[in-house]
Amino acid sequence: MPYRKLTAAEITQLQQQHCTCDNWDNIQVVPSFTPQYVKHVHFTGNIQLGVFEKTFILDGGIPRHSGLYHSSIHNCTIGNNVYISRIHRYIANYQIGDDCFIENTECITTTENTSFGNGIRVSVLNETGGRSIAICNKLSSQLAYIMTLYRHRAATIERIDQIIQDYTNQISANYGTIGKQVQITSCGTIKNVYIGDYARLESANELKNGSINSNAADPIYIGNGVMAKNFILSSGAQVTEATLIENCFIGQGTQLGKHFSIYDSVYFSNCQGFHGEACAIFGGPFTVTHHKSSLLIAGMFSFLNAGSGSNQSNHMYKLGPIHQGVVERGSKTTSDSYVLWPAKIGAFSLVMGRHHHHSDTSNLPFSYLIENDDDTHIVPGVNLRSVGTIRDAQKWPKRDKRKDPEKLDQINFNLLSPYTIQKMYAGINILETLKELSGETSETYTYQSTIIKHSSLFNGIKYYQMAINKFLGNSIIKRLEITPFKSIDEIRNRLKPDTAIGTGSWVDLSGMIAPQSQIDQLLNDIDNNVLQTLDDINQRFQSIHANYYSYEWTWALQKIEERLGKPYTEFTVQDIIDIALTWKKSVVDLDQLLYEDAKKEFTLISKTGFGVDGDKTTKQLDFINVRGQFENNPFVKEVQQHIEKKSALCQELIDRISPLLA
Repeated sequence: MPYRKLTAAEITQLQQQHCTCDNWDNIQVVPSFTPQYVKHVHFTGNIQLGVFEKTFILDGGIPRHSGLYHSSIHNCTIGNNVYISRIHRYIANYQIGDDCFIENTECITTTENTSFGNGIRVSVLNETGGRSIAICNKLSSQLAYIMTLYRHRAATIERIDQIIQDYTNQISANYGTIGKQVQITSCGTIKNVYIGDYARLESANELKNGSINSNAADPIYIGNGVMAKNFILSSGAQVTEATLIENCFIGQGTQLGKHFSIYDSVYFSNCQGFHGEACAIFGGPFTVTHHKSSLLIAGMFSFLNAGSGSNQSNHMYKLGPIHQGVVERGSKTTSDSYVLWPAKIGAFSLVMGRHHHHSDTSNLPFSYLIENDDDTHIVPGVNLRSVGTIRDAQKWPKRDKRKDPEKLDQINFNLLSPYTIQKMYAGINILETLKELSGETSETYTYQSTIIKHSSLFNGIKYYQMAINKFLGNSIIKRLEITPFKSIDEIRNRLKPDTAIGTGSWVDLSGMIAPQSQIDQLLNDIDNNVLQTLDDINQRFQSIHANYYSYEWTWALQKIEERLGKPYTEFTVQDIIDIALTWKKSVVDLDQLLYEDAKKEFTLISKTGFGVDGDKTTKQLDFINVRGQFENNPFVKEVQQHIEKKSALCQELIDRISPLLA
């Protein structure tokens, strides 16, 4: 943009409007600049000004014409149609974009060479720093997972640290940026903070050394009483109501409020933190805590719902808080639950009571962990029949608040995947081994400092097998859907994998489910400088995520081959029909269990507290008018429709390929 110096007449008018300047020659303006909307302003350093032609309309219809009023401004470039008024101290060393509104704020300044929170090390999991990671604007949950847990690859971690440092050096500057259409009102001190487009800051107390990565697609909102130091906020984040943040990365679409306190932690996409406290945690996508008495400390979580009073402890030994825990995806903790780290809890588990025995239940997913007489009892696989588990799986995609087209975290919402199914295979092996070693008639079995009842062990095997059947059957039915076949050779050709990638073990990288082989390849490419920037690394994660279903089919087909004892090139039509029928039975049986679980919420005991001032009839009517009829419940209807839909899908496949039996 071309600039010119002020004319003598403009300088005179500015002086008449109570403006002062150390050197009027240091002020440059756009050619169409007019000075009538610059009043009571003191200028120092190098200044560049745009035009002031726009009128802002505040709530209630109050007009505010763009311009500069009652402020001290030092070394700033101010865009077109900006409103700045009543800056109590000064604005220094900032480039301010078009159409910004800044009013009644203490101080906005950039000092020396700053990275705006990039490169700050955060001591996740280990408060003593053994797993500290460097945060940056482009940090994904996947990269953070590797930086935190792949310490056995020291050279790789060192290379990633260097890549982040290179990025940090690139974006470091002696001046700050306030993007276009930013609103800053009634705030305290803002120091060394990058503020992206369309951000809205209202009554924040103090913001120091951070990046507010707002944009037009997904603005950031910071509300009253917020204090933040050494931080990065990603697009769509909302931080309100006296939240305290220190040494943290906050992911896209995350909401923090109601006096929440978080420090030395990373929270990735769609997390929620209200009332409680988080310290040294790795909060993967959808980590949620809503209660004042809850403390999340030194743990790794994702898709977590922490109940009121949930707590953990990492102060086991005299050497300090060196222990951490892992709660795999989709788990819940009930009110007043407690876990003593170190511990590892399997995916989609429910934790009830207090647990001190350092259990590792990662190979027993979908379980209940229940405290009984200070012992940890585990009920394997029972969460597969829980209505709550299915409702959670359905709600997470609907609660993805990210509107930014550039999504940092790659998130897989699947309940059943190679990651969880491989653990069920391991779980069946564990339970079968326990049965063999202790005998089929034992009342209880012991595994990883947990107790398993006889009935729970046998039911666990059953539930896991049903889920495996459901996953494998669903995989083959989706592979063969729609396509007409004239021969078994055409079916076999369709079964052929798109890629050889996918065999072997799978991992959950904080939201993204992927073959371990692909992650190893990514790490090797970092070591060999094939991936040299954060964009390179993130694009590779995106590619792996985009190919999930191709990799999943490769894995599933191998498991089907192992089950049938032959390669897919020898599968018969009857083999396919048998798999489909087994799949249908497992789907229907699991849905029936869900149906029965839902029905419990409409039993007599569930009606306690309804119709408090009436008889049984009143209680029944009150319950119906509040909760509705069981048969009309949306989830119940959905289960029934699911049974019908999947049964029809199975029959359609059988009808389509049965003629080939001859």
